[in-house]
Amino acid sequence: MKFQIRGLIALVALGLASGSALAQTPAEFYKGKTVDLYVGYSTGGGYDVYGRIVARFMGRHIPGNPTVVVKNMDGAGSMRAANYLYNVAPKDGTAFGTVARGLAFDTLFGLQGAQFDGTKFSWIGSANDEVSVCVGWNATSGITKFDDLKTKQMIVGGTGGSADTDQFPRIINAVLGTKMKLVVGYPGGNEVNLAMERGEVQGRCGWSWSSVKSTQAGWLKDKKINILVQLSLSKHADLPDVPLIMDLAQTEEQKQIFRLIFARQVLGRPFLGPPGIPADRLTALRTAFMDTMKDPDFLAEADKLKLEITAVPGETLQKIVQEAYATPKDVVKKAAEMIAIDDKAK
Repeated sequence: MKFQIRGLIALVALGLASGSALAQTPAEFYKGKTVDLYVGYSTGGGYDVYGRIVARFMGRHIPGNPTVVVKNMDGAGSMRAANYLYNVAPKDGTAFGTVARGLAFDTLFGLQGAQFDGTKFSWIGSANDEVSVCVGWNATSGITKFDDLKTKQMIVGGTGGSADTDQFPRIINAVLGTKMKLVVGYPGGNEVNLAMERGEVQGRCGWSWSSVKSTQAGWLKDKKINILVQLSLSKHADLPDVPLIMDLAQTEEQKQIFRLIFARQVLGRPFLGPPGIPADRLTALRTAFMDTMKDPDFLAEADKLKLEITAVPGETLQKIVQEAYATPKDVVKKAAEMIAIDDKAK
Protein backbone atom coordinates (compact mmCIF):
# COMPACT_ATOMS: atom_id res chain seq x y z
CA MET A 1 0.00 0.00 0.00
CA LYS A 2 2.80 2.41 0.93
CA PHE A 3 4.48 1.66 -2.39
CA GLN A 4 1.25 2.42 -4.26
CA ILE A 5 0.80 5.68 -2.37
CA ARG A 6 4.38 6.73 -3.11
CA GLY A 7 3.87 5.88 -6.77
CA LEU A 8 0.67 7.91 -6.84
CA ILE A 9 2.42 10.87 -5.21
CA ALA A 10 5.23 10.63 -7.78
CA LEU A 11 2.74 10.61 -10.65
CA VAL A 12 0.90 13.62 -9.23
CA ALA A 13 4.20 15.47 -8.79
CA LEU A 14 5.18 14.66 -12.36
CA GLY A 15 1.82 15.87 -13.58
CA LEU A 16 2.18 19.11 -11.64
CA ALA A 17 5.67 19.64 -13.06
CA SER A 18 4.43 19.02 -16.59
CA GLY A 19 1.55 21.38 -16.06
CA SER A 20 3.93 24.00 -14.72
CA ALA A 21 6.13 23.64 -17.83
CA LEU A 22 3.13 23.93 -20.11
CA ALA A 23 1.97 27.02 -18.23
CA GLN A 24 5.37 28.69 -18.64
CA THR A 25 5.08 32.13 -20.22
CA PRO A 26 7.31 33.13 -23.16
CA ALA A 27 9.20 35.50 -20.85
CA GLU A 28 9.85 32.69 -18.37
CA PHE A 29 10.86 30.33 -21.15
CA TYR A 30 13.28 32.71 -22.89
CA LYS A 31 14.91 34.20 -19.81
CA GLY A 32 18.61 33.25 -19.75
CA LYS A 33 18.40 31.30 -23.00
CA THR A 34 20.31 31.59 -26.28
CA VAL A 35 18.36 31.71 -29.54
CA ASP A 36 20.18 30.59 -32.69
CA LEU A 37 19.56 32.56 -35.89
CA TYR A 38 20.70 30.53 -38.91
CA VAL A 39 21.72 32.46 -42.04
CA GLY A 40 21.50 30.26 -45.13
CA TYR A 41 24.41 31.98 -46.86
CA SER A 42 28.06 32.80 -46.29
CA THR A 43 29.17 35.98 -44.52
CA GLY A 44 29.19 39.32 -46.29
CA GLY A 45 26.14 39.01 -48.53
CA GLY A 46 22.76 40.69 -48.21
CA TYR A 47 21.02 37.92 -46.26
CA ASP A 48 23.92 37.81 -43.82
CA VAL A 49 23.86 41.58 -43.30
CA TYR A 50 20.12 41.55 -42.57
CA GLY A 51 20.45 38.49 -40.34
CA ARG A 52 23.16 40.03 -38.22
CA ILE A 53 21.44 43.35 -37.65
CA VAL A 54 18.19 41.59 -36.70
CA ALA A 55 20.13 39.38 -34.27
CA ARG A 56 21.73 42.42 -32.64
CA PHE A 57 18.42 44.07 -31.77
CA MET A 58 15.68 41.44 -31.66
CA GLY A 59 16.73 39.97 -28.31
CA ARG A 60 15.73 43.16 -26.54
CA HIS A 61 12.17 42.74 -27.84
CA ILE A 62 11.68 39.01 -27.20
CA PRO A 63 10.12 38.46 -23.75
CA GLY A 64 12.82 37.37 -21.34
CA ASN A 65 15.51 39.06 -23.48
CA PRO A 66 17.44 36.00 -24.69
CA THR A 67 20.77 36.33 -26.50
CA VAL A 68 20.38 35.90 -30.27
CA VAL A 69 23.43 34.33 -31.93
CA VAL A 70 24.03 34.18 -35.70
CA LYS A 71 25.18 30.90 -37.25
CA ASN A 72 26.00 30.79 -40.96
CA MET A 73 24.90 27.59 -42.70
CA ASP A 74 25.49 28.11 -46.42
CA GLY A 75 24.84 25.52 -49.08
CA ALA A 76 22.50 24.88 -52.05
CA GLY A 77 21.15 28.42 -52.15
CA SER A 78 20.15 28.20 -48.46
CA MET A 79 18.26 24.91 -48.91
CA ARG A 80 20.67 23.26 -46.46
CA ALA A 81 19.63 25.72 -43.75
CA ALA A 82 15.93 25.36 -44.61
CA ASN A 83 16.08 21.58 -44.42
CA TYR A 84 17.88 21.86 -41.08
CA LEU A 85 15.32 24.27 -39.65
CA TYR A 86 12.42 22.11 -40.81
CA ASN A 87 13.74 18.68 -39.83
CA VAL A 88 16.48 19.03 -37.20
CA ALA A 89 16.37 22.34 -35.33
CA PRO A 90 14.53 22.45 -31.99
CA LYS A 91 10.86 23.36 -32.38
CA ASP A 92 10.62 25.15 -29.06
CA GLY A 93 11.28 28.68 -30.34
CA THR A 94 15.03 28.74 -29.72
CA ALA A 95 15.95 28.46 -33.41
CA PHE A 96 14.93 30.39 -36.48
CA GLY A 97 16.67 31.69 -39.56
CA THR A 98 16.72 33.56 -42.83
CA VAL A 99 16.80 31.80 -46.19
CA ALA A 100 16.17 32.54 -49.86
CA ARG A 101 12.86 34.29 -50.33
CA GLY A 102 11.78 31.85 -53.03
CA LEU A 103 12.64 28.77 -51.07
CA ALA A 104 9.12 28.38 -49.67
CA PHE A 105 7.93 27.50 -53.16
CA ASP A 106 10.45 24.74 -53.82
CA THR A 107 8.13 21.95 -52.71
CA LEU A 108 5.38 23.44 -54.89
CA PHE A 109 7.72 23.24 -57.87
CA GLY A 110 8.96 19.78 -56.93
CA LEU A 111 12.62 20.81 -56.78
CA GLN A 112 15.06 18.13 -55.72
CA GLY A 113 16.51 18.42 -52.24
CA ALA A 114 13.61 20.32 -50.68
CA GLN A 115 12.75 18.33 -47.56
CA PHE A 116 9.99 20.59 -46.30
CA ASP A 117 6.50 21.94 -46.89
CA GLY A 118 6.71 25.70 -47.32
CA THR A 119 3.24 26.25 -45.85
CA LYS A 120 4.21 24.60 -42.55
CA PHE A 121 7.19 26.76 -41.59
CA SER A 122 6.62 29.17 -38.71
CA TRP A 123 6.81 32.43 -40.65
CA ILE A 124 8.07 35.22 -38.37
CA GLY A 125 8.30 38.21 -40.70
CA SER A 126 10.23 39.87 -43.51
CA ALA A 127 12.47 42.89 -43.13
CA ASN A 128 11.78 44.05 -46.66
CA ASP A 129 9.24 43.92 -49.47
CA GLU A 130 11.91 43.41 -52.08
CA VAL A 131 12.68 44.39 -55.66
CA SER A 132 15.46 42.42 -57.33
CA VAL A 133 17.41 43.23 -60.46
CA CYS A 134 19.53 41.67 -63.18
CA VAL A 135 22.85 43.41 -63.77
CA GLY A 136 25.62 43.18 -66.31
CA TRP A 137 29.28 43.83 -65.48
CA ASN A 138 30.08 46.81 -67.66
CA ALA A 139 33.66 45.85 -68.53
CA THR A 140 32.99 42.30 -69.73
CA SER A 141 29.33 41.66 -70.53
CA GLY A 142 28.71 43.97 -73.47
CA ILE A 143 25.12 44.15 -72.18
CA THR A 144 23.77 47.65 -71.58
CA LYS A 145 20.00 47.09 -71.76
CA PHE A 146 17.55 44.21 -71.32
CA ASP A 147 16.89 43.71 -75.04
CA ASP A 148 20.60 42.90 -75.49
CA LEU A 149 19.97 39.68 -73.56
CA LYS A 150 17.82 38.41 -76.44
CA THR A 151 20.71 38.48 -78.89
CA LYS A 152 23.85 38.17 -76.72
CA GLN A 153 24.81 35.56 -74.16
CA MET A 154 25.61 36.78 -70.64
CA ILE A 155 27.18 34.39 -68.13
CA VAL A 156 25.61 34.82 -64.69
CA GLY A 157 26.60 33.30 -61.33
CA GLY A 158 24.25 31.18 -59.25
CA THR A 159 24.26 30.01 -55.63
CA GLY A 160 21.97 26.98 -55.75
CA GLY A 161 18.76 25.55 -57.22
CA SER A 162 16.38 27.28 -54.81
CA ALA A 163 18.04 30.68 -54.99
CA ASP A 164 16.78 33.66 -56.98
CA THR A 165 20.16 33.79 -58.73
CA ASP A 166 19.34 30.43 -60.33
CA GLN A 167 15.56 30.42 -60.72
CA PHE A 168 15.11 33.93 -62.10
CA PRO A 169 17.49 33.59 -65.08
CA ARG A 170 15.90 30.26 -66.00
CA ILE A 171 12.38 31.66 -65.89
CA ILE A 172 13.28 34.78 -67.89
CA ASN A 173 15.15 32.71 -70.49
CA ALA A 174 12.22 30.31 -70.89
CA VAL A 175 9.47 32.93 -71.03
CA LEU A 176 11.14 35.77 -72.94
CA GLY A 177 13.89 34.00 -74.90
CA THR A 178 16.87 35.69 -73.27
CA LYS A 179 20.32 34.08 -73.39
CA MET A 180 21.62 34.10 -69.85
CA LYS A 181 24.07 31.24 -69.20
CA LEU A 182 24.01 30.09 -65.59
CA VAL A 183 27.17 28.98 -63.75
CA VAL A 184 26.19 27.46 -60.41
CA GLY A 185 28.00 26.48 -57.23
CA TYR A 186 28.92 29.77 -55.57
CA PRO A 187 28.26 29.61 -51.80
CA GLY A 188 26.74 33.08 -51.63
CA GLY A 189 26.16 36.38 -53.37
CA ASN A 190 29.44 37.79 -52.14
CA GLU A 191 31.30 35.09 -54.08
CA VAL A 192 29.26 35.84 -57.22
CA ASN A 193 30.30 39.47 -56.91
CA LEU A 194 33.96 38.46 -56.63
CA ALA A 195 33.50 36.25 -59.70
CA MET A 196 32.24 39.27 -61.65
CA GLU A 197 35.29 41.26 -60.63
CA ARG A 198 37.58 38.39 -61.66
CA GLY A 199 35.84 37.97 -65.00
CA GLU A 200 34.55 34.46 -64.26
CA VAL A 201 30.97 35.60 -64.86
CA GLN A 202 29.55 38.65 -66.61
CA GLY A 203 26.54 39.40 -64.49
CA ARG A 204 24.11 38.47 -61.77
CA CYS A 205 20.34 38.06 -62.01
CA GLY A 206 18.08 37.89 -58.96
CA TRP A 207 20.07 40.33 -56.84
CA SER A 208 18.14 42.38 -54.30
CA TRP A 209 18.24 46.07 -55.08
CA SER A 210 18.51 46.82 -51.37
CA SER A 211 21.60 44.60 -51.24
CA VAL A 212 23.11 46.27 -54.30
CA LYS A 213 22.79 49.64 -52.59
CA SER A 214 24.05 48.48 -49.21
CA THR A 215 26.97 46.30 -50.29
CA GLN A 216 28.10 47.73 -53.63
CA ALA A 217 27.36 51.45 -53.56
CA GLY A 218 30.80 52.04 -55.10
CA TRP A 219 29.95 49.96 -58.14
CA LEU A 220 26.86 52.09 -58.73
CA LYS A 221 28.80 55.31 -58.31
CA ASP A 222 31.56 54.16 -60.67
CA LYS A 223 29.03 52.65 -63.14
CA LYS A 224 30.68 49.23 -63.04
CA ILE A 225 27.30 47.54 -63.48
CA ASN A 226 24.30 48.16 -65.71
CA ILE A 227 20.84 47.61 -64.21
CA LEU A 228 18.90 45.70 -66.88
CA VAL A 229 15.49 44.81 -65.46
CA GLN A 230 13.47 44.92 -62.22
CA LEU A 231 12.08 41.66 -60.87
CA SER A 232 8.98 42.20 -58.75
CA LEU A 233 5.28 42.92 -59.08
CA SER A 234 5.84 46.69 -59.11
CA LYS A 235 8.72 49.10 -59.73
CA HIS A 236 11.05 50.50 -57.11
CA ALA A 237 10.97 54.28 -56.71
CA ASP A 238 14.76 54.37 -57.22
CA LEU A 239 14.50 52.84 -60.69
CA PRO A 240 11.75 54.59 -62.67
CA ASP A 241 13.49 54.11 -66.03
CA VAL A 242 14.47 50.44 -65.62
CA PRO A 243 11.89 48.07 -67.18
CA LEU A 244 9.72 45.91 -64.91
CA ILE A 245 9.53 42.21 -65.71
CA MET A 246 5.71 42.21 -65.41
CA ASP A 247 5.48 44.79 -68.20
CA LEU A 248 7.49 42.55 -70.53
CA ALA A 249 4.99 39.66 -70.40
CA GLN A 250 3.13 39.30 -73.70
CA THR A 251 0.36 36.84 -72.79
CA GLU A 252 -1.90 36.13 -69.83
CA GLU A 253 -0.09 32.87 -69.18
CA GLN A 254 3.26 34.67 -69.08
CA LYS A 255 1.79 37.13 -66.59
CA GLN A 256 0.51 34.27 -64.42
CA ILE A 257 3.94 32.62 -64.44
CA PHE A 258 5.71 35.85 -63.55
CA ARG A 259 3.15 36.58 -60.83
CA LEU A 260 3.71 33.14 -59.30
CA ILE A 261 7.49 33.49 -59.39
CA PHE A 262 7.83 37.12 -58.32
CA ALA A 263 5.16 37.15 -55.59
CA ARG A 264 8.01 35.88 -53.42
CA GLN A 265 9.53 39.34 -53.54
CA VAL A 266 7.15 40.39 -50.77
CA LEU A 267 9.11 37.84 -48.72
CA GLY A 268 12.14 40.02 -49.44
CA ARG A 269 14.21 39.19 -46.35
CA PRO A 270 12.23 36.40 -44.70
CA PHE A 271 12.73 35.05 -41.19
CA LEU A 272 11.16 31.71 -40.34
CA GLY A 273 11.27 28.97 -37.77
CA PRO A 274 10.62 25.23 -37.70
CA PRO A 275 7.05 23.97 -37.86
CA GLY A 276 5.37 23.35 -34.54
CA ILE A 277 6.70 26.24 -32.46
CA PRO A 278 4.22 26.70 -29.59
CA ALA A 279 1.63 29.30 -30.55
CA ASP A 280 2.41 31.73 -27.73
CA ARG A 281 6.15 31.67 -28.49
CA LEU A 282 5.55 32.13 -32.23
CA THR A 283 3.32 35.10 -31.42
CA ALA A 284 6.07 36.47 -29.17
CA LEU A 285 8.68 36.06 -31.93
CA ARG A 286 6.43 37.68 -34.54
CA THR A 287 5.67 40.60 -32.24
CA ALA A 288 9.33 40.98 -31.29
CA PHE A 289 10.32 40.98 -34.97
CA MET A 290 7.87 43.74 -35.89
CA ASP A 291 8.86 45.74 -32.78
CA THR A 292 12.49 45.40 -33.88
CA MET A 293 11.57 46.80 -37.29
CA LYS A 294 10.29 49.94 -35.51
CA ASP A 295 13.13 50.22 -32.99
CA PRO A 296 14.79 53.66 -33.47
CA ASP A 297 18.25 52.25 -32.76
CA PHE A 298 17.69 49.42 -35.25
CA LEU A 299 16.47 51.83 -37.92
CA ALA A 300 19.43 54.15 -37.35
CA GLU A 301 21.83 51.23 -37.75
CA ALA A 302 19.97 50.01 -40.84
CA ASP A 303 20.23 53.49 -42.33
CA LYS A 304 24.00 53.50 -41.77
CA LEU A 305 24.23 50.18 -43.58
CA LYS A 306 21.92 51.46 -46.34
CA LEU A 307 19.44 48.66 -45.69
CA GLU A 308 15.85 49.09 -46.81
CA ILE A 309 13.32 48.30 -44.10
CA THR A 310 9.75 47.80 -45.30
CA ALA A 311 8.63 45.15 -42.83
CA VAL A 312 6.01 42.51 -43.59
CA PRO A 313 4.32 40.57 -40.72
CA GLY A 314 4.68 36.82 -40.45
CA GLU A 315 0.93 36.31 -40.84
CA THR A 316 1.10 38.01 -44.27
CA LEU A 317 3.97 35.80 -45.36
CA GLN A 318 2.00 32.73 -44.32
CA LYS A 319 -0.95 33.88 -46.44
CA ILE A 320 1.21 34.59 -49.51
CA VAL A 321 2.76 31.12 -49.40
CA GLN A 322 -0.61 29.47 -49.01
CA GLU A 323 -2.08 31.47 -51.91
CA ALA A 324 0.85 30.49 -54.13
CA TYR A 325 0.10 26.84 -53.44
CA ALA A 326 -3.45 27.49 -54.73
CA THR A 327 -2.18 28.59 -58.19
CA PRO A 328 -3.70 26.57 -61.09
CA LYS A 329 -1.74 23.34 -61.47
CA ASP A 330 -1.04 23.78 -65.19
CA VAL A 331 0.63 27.14 -64.54
CA VAL A 332 2.64 25.69 -61.66
CA LYS A 333 3.71 22.74 -63.81
CA LYS A 334 4.92 24.96 -66.63
CA ALA A 335 6.83 27.23 -64.23
CA ALA A 336 8.37 24.20 -62.54
CA GLU A 337 9.56 22.85 -65.89
CA MET A 338 11.19 26.19 -66.66
CA ILE A 339 12.98 26.29 -63.31
CA ALA A 340 14.22 22.73 -63.80
CA ILE A 341 15.94 23.45 -67.15
CA ASP A 342 19.48 22.06 -67.24
CA ASP A 343 21.72 24.82 -68.59
CA LYS A 344 24.41 22.31 -69.50
CA ALA A 345 22.08 20.95 -72.17
CA LYS A 346 21.93 24.27 -74.01
